[in-house]
Amino acid sequence: MNLVPLGDRVVLKQMEAEETTKSGIVLPGQAQEKPQQAEVLAVGPGTTADGKEVKMEVAVGDKVIYSKYSGTEVKMDGVEYIIVKQSDILAIVK
Repeated sequence: MNLVPLGDRVVLKQMEAEETTKSGIVLPGQAQEKPQQAEVLAVGPGTTADGKEVKMEVAVGDKVIYSKYSGTEVKMDGVEYIIVKQSDILAIVK
């Protein structure tokens, strides 16, 4: 991957949408809800705010949950990525 995030940005690869419900019903492509979980692929160096250094709290390989309508979608080499600010990441899934 050739994406190198700047500042407090993070490159995410969205996890696959579930194709079946818990009761076993198969969902067509249009009915599948876009998941809010993703894997961290690259992390920027951090930034400064009000003269204080803001350290990055996520690392490459972390599974995270991010805000539903955040980030910028980018397609490179046929793969879709999402670039978000660290503040748009809500939680790390452990």
